[in-house]
Amino acid sequence: MKPFKYIFRTLCSSAATVLLMTGCTKDFKDLNTNPIGLTKEQQDADYTLMSALLQQAQRFIIPEDVGTYQLAENLTSDSYSGFMAAEAPFRSNSNNLTYSLVDGWNASIWTSRYTNVMNPTYKVIAAAKKDPALADLEAFARIVRVSAMSRVSDKIGPIIYSHYNLPNDDGTISYDAQKDVYPLFFKDLDTAINILKGMPATVSPQMKKSDLAYTSDNYQNWLRYANTLRLRLALRVALIDQAMGKTQGEAALNPANGGLLSENSQNCSVGLSVSHPLNVIVNDWSDTRMGAPMESIMGGYNDPRISKYFQKATDPMVAGQYKGIRSGINIDEKSRYDSYSKLVFFSQNKMQLMVAAESWFLKAEAALRGWANAGDAKTNYETGIDRSFAMYGLASEADAYKNDAASKPKPYIDPKALNAGENDITAGSPNLSTITIKWNDADNSNRKLERIVTQKWIALFPDGEEAWAEYRRTGYPILFPVIANKSAGVIPTVPGVRSIPIPQVEFTTNKSAADAAVATMGGPSNGATRLWWDVVNKSF
Repeated sequence: MKPFKYIFRTLCSSAATVLLMTGCTKDFKDLNTNPIGLTKEQQDADYTLMSALLQQAQRFIIPEDVGTYQLAENLTSDSYSGFMAAEAPFRSNSNNLTYSLVDGWNASIWTSRYTNVMNPTYKVIAAAKKDPALADLEAFARIVRVSAMSRVSDKIGPIIYSHYNLPNDDGTISYDAQKDVYPLFFKDLDTAINILKGMPATVSPQMKKSDLAYTSDNYQNWLRYANTLRLRLALRVALIDQAMGKTQGEAALNPANGGLLSENSQNCSVGLSVSHPLNVIVNDWSDTRMGAPMESIMGGYNDPRISKYFQKATDPMVAGQYKGIRSGINIDEKSRYDSYSKLVFFSQNKMQLMVAAESWFLKAEAALRGWANAGDAKTNYETGIDRSFAMYGLASEADAYKNDAASKPKPYIDPKALNAGENDITAGSPNLSTITIKWNDADNSNRKLERIVTQKWIALFPDGEEAWAEYRRTGYPILFPVIANKSAGVIPTVPGVRSIPIPQVEFTTNKSAADAAVATMGGPSNGATRLWWDVVNKSF
């Protein structure tokens, strides 16, 4: 693992990044004040700089920089989601995974997106407002901005969004409470969707230069992506604000707005300028391995996709098995788990943002909720499985899997646990799900939702950020609690970490605004306070 100073240094390292950014700053206020505008000459230079700004922003929706990714993703959401777990005893086992939250790690969640997404998209939107010929880039910038900043809000809660580059008289920058920023996300997406719906069939040269996911043969795939993102966020708020969720969800589902991702050819993965960061974290640094819930759920289901996600363990005690590590345990040294299941190598330098399988699972839940144009829940659920299997070349095995009414997540036992028995999840444990695969119309809505979200969780891999958000929203899939809780009583073992604290530097450089943001959260910004949409009673 590289230290936090490595992250900040890499943000300033390349000439391209220096050209595109305002420059690395002494404090976080500089990340959202006085971004340098584009000159007319820069706009006219074949849109090269405009395109570079949007490419930079796309590559930091989920940070491509390996050090930033490790801190912002792998040591938070990748592990909290159950996808992965650390094999190293970072900070003598006093770290995020044992609920001793490390501010220097978590600050990268905030820094990377403000520097690399908010700043460049702000510039593009500002330039587009002065030049109607850049309307498609405005739409694209808004979609990218929502893609990234919804992820920040879904970890931290309140964020600086509508007040970006609008300092108060005292120099502070105000936050938007999460309940207020979600309508802003929907407004951005609505604006972008309406722009793209009105674009001609021929894609502009500047869009072709900017797009790292679809190479812009047309605008339809980004339109589908924007609608699917809208549906994702609509369901996020469905329990806390049913009216907003339904209105926004039905807008996303309305075929007149361009449709959703439906085929794997429409999957959205951004081309990276480097190898996928997990390749380095897994193979070069040996810092992460398969998570125990993945072993339990995919192993219990005899899910053939497991071989597309992970390699078999080579440790003599578990050789030939897919063996995961439980997150939040005491580890004496990295070598204890180094031979547990590695992730497969990501041979294509692409970062997965959203796949068609997720879209179908979103539609399945929307159908359960009775939203217009959602279709049939069972059909959508099964199509989601079909798309995920086909994505990995396993289409011929999907039917047998969908019709399996017996398999359930299996018990988890770690034969190498430091303290015998403390790391076992046995049959009958409340931490072991009993959900099966085959759709059952006789089940109640909560049981159906668990089935949908569990399969969506599998299909989302390796996007731990979205998987963790859905786990907190729904309580599914059922995951294992930590064993070593080192939060000094601040964060309860159950239900676990609910949010990431606002970075401490904000309370130094932007104190009154940060204090006001905390006041909107209903509790301290300490990891235990639930986000606005994370309701206690999750009954359907």
